[in-house]
Amino acid sequence: MLYGIIDIGSNTIRMAVYQIRGDSLEMLMKKKHTVGLAAYVKDGVMQQAGIDKTITILKEFKEFLHWLSIDNIVVFTTAALRNAKNSREAIAAINAGTGLQVRVISGDEEAVFDFVGAAHDLHADEGILVDIGGASTEIVHYKGRSIAHKVSVPLGSLALRTRHVTDLLPTSKECEAMREEAKQALGSVKWLRGMKANAIAGIGGTFKGATALYNGLFGVDPVNKHLEAGKLRRLIADFSGDIPLTEEQTCHLMRAVPDRMHTVIPGLIIADVLMRIFGCQTITYSDSGVREGYLYDRVIGRQ
Repeated sequence: MLYGIIDIGSNTIRMAVYQIRGDSLEMLMKKKHTVGLAAYVKDGVMQQAGIDKTITILKEFKEFLHWLSIDNIVVFTTAALRNAKNSREAIAAINAGTGLQVRVISGDEEAVFDFVGAAHDLHADEGILVDIGGASTEIVHYKGRSIAHKVSVPLGSLALRTRHVTDLLPTSKECEAMREEAKQALGSVKWLRGMKANAIAGIGGTFKGATALYNGLFGVDPVNKHLEAGKLRRLIADFSGDIPLTEEQTCHLMRAVPDRMHTVIPGLIIADVLMRIFGCQTITYSDSGVREGYLYDRVIGRQ
């Protein structure tokens, strides 16, 4: 059975095609558009330009899936549209303009799907799972392969950048402002206080891009998925400040994160604040997340 999953995120709109066989799934292909929907939110309202952009991309994906005879199509959206004051009106306009039915996933649901999708790659019996999106960050504390605590914090890489950064890369002063906002937002989550963790698993585009940039900058094997705290902080320092980048740094940035050059440092600042809160020295990137979790939970789990 083939399924097309379209994920309307705050940074990107992604489509992936999966084949489901019994209780296993295989991703056959994926496509994405970097839209930055969070930047279309003004005073809490999703602007018409963002709605129109979303409709155009969804119609393209729908036509692509139609020609492949894929009828099982699931479309969901996370923080970009979930948190907008006009969320209901925006979703209605997108549904009418595409003939699709967009489901709004709550923060709790997103955290659960993140965990279910990544659980297949998690080896520790206890740890922290983090998904830093464009407009929200989902954090799951798992223990004994089950969710002990979960939270969705309205703190994301693109939204943070939009509020604090003027140019492509942040200055050191802008980094400090972002760090302070992250500390306040995460400090408001009661169950995080005093919690320590040896393992953090990072999923989603922020960690995917950061891993590629980390491996290129430090000459690490491209298959590496482990990010050490000290080197991660050096990476943040190297790509923020008031000194122009070297040619080598520019090349690494363009090769590793061409679509996320403007959001990778804000995202990593959130990651660094979390590492300090948990006293963790390593983040391990996992390539599975909310889309896989949705299929495991809502499709395979109900067959």
